[in-house]
Amino acid sequence: MLELRVIQAEQGDCLILQSGTAANPRHVLIDGGPDGIYAQHLQPELAQLGQAGGKLDLIVLSHVDNDHVIGLLDLFSDLEQQRVNGLPELVRIGGVWHNSFSRTIGAGTNIEPRLRTLLASAGAAAAVMSSTEAAVAGIGEGAALRRMALALALDLNDGFPNDLICVDDAPAPTKIGNLTLRAVGPTRANLDELKTQWLAWLANNEAAIGSRDPQVAANADRSVPNLSSIMLMAEANSKRLLLTGDGRSDHLLQGLGQVGLLDQSGNLHVEVLKVAHHGSDRNATKRFFGTVTADTYVFSANGKDGNPDLATLIWVVEAAQAGRRQIELVLTNDTPSLQKLRQEYPEAQYGYSTRVLPPGDDSITVTIAP
Repeated sequence: MLELRVIQAEQGDCLILQSGTAANPRHVLIDGGPDGIYAQHLQPELAQLGQAGGKLDLIVLSHVDNDHVIGLLDLFSDLEQQRVNGLPELVRIGGVWHNSFSRTIGAGTNIEPRLRTLLASAGAAAAVMSSTEAAVAGIGEGAALRRMALALALDLNDGFPNDLICVDDAPAPTKIGNLTLRAVGPTRANLDELKTQWLAWLANNEAAIGSRDPQVAANADRSVPNLSSIMLMAEANSKRLLLTGDGRSDHLLQGLGQVGLLDQSGNLHVEVLKVAHHGSDRNATKRFFGTVTADTYVFSANGKDGNPDLATLIWVVEAAQAGRRQIELVLTNDTPSLQKLRQEYPEAQYGYSTRVLPPGDDSITVTIAP
């Protein structure tokens, strides 16, 4: 079997990938969602899994944004307390894949201390600092997750010789029962590019953000550069699922090409594509959805920041219609952009269907291989 259980993570990501057989299921948890998601939706799913005798063979944190890491910190905190108090643990865990900021964008740079200095700037513009503070908070939370994983004696990045989940450093694809996981991002070139962008952003904005002149501070760039995401190809029973985190489509295509997963025309088809960055149109292009195609597209977003963007939904639908493909959109929330898509691009006319997680439910399941 191969199933993707999409947990209600509101504006974040939280996914459980199940493979194997009914008698011997295997599970991979990808991300934990933002604050509140663990208690409301993830913990009940994991409790059910643990009570049935199952385990999480692997936990993957795609990157350290708050809307991906907080639920994992909550899970690890629960496990720590259960061990201290001699209580049965919620669920057993095999290993963890996690790239900390210090080993990716921060490696060989002074980006991290410069970001912390910015937070201490009394004259910083509030709107700019909200973005910067979120980035710095994620750095600290990612480091905390690493410490907690080590304290729980969990295998961390096992099998990756440089303690970094990276296409260039990846050994042979990882096997978990009948499931194969292959890293398709980031590449070393992606990380170098992001380091350059962070250094340029700091050089251009440090003086303005730290200025005590509100007008000068207000002119600083409010959009901090991207973080790097672990992106994975999962395969079982000859069916494939592409997990993208918040990765950029150009980075994903570079990684797919580097590992030889694109065909001679530079294209790829998978059964399921988890659309990156909650369907933001800043992480993909119309051309990308004609290059990487799927039968089912998964969106985890609740409308915050406009996600999923209407443009992204339209690109997916138009690419499918151009290829004469019938597709399904699976979404965690019925957002204004989805409602507008249905109005302007009727399902019957454009050859797609939608399935939305019912309000109050913890998850929605996508069956890839029975």
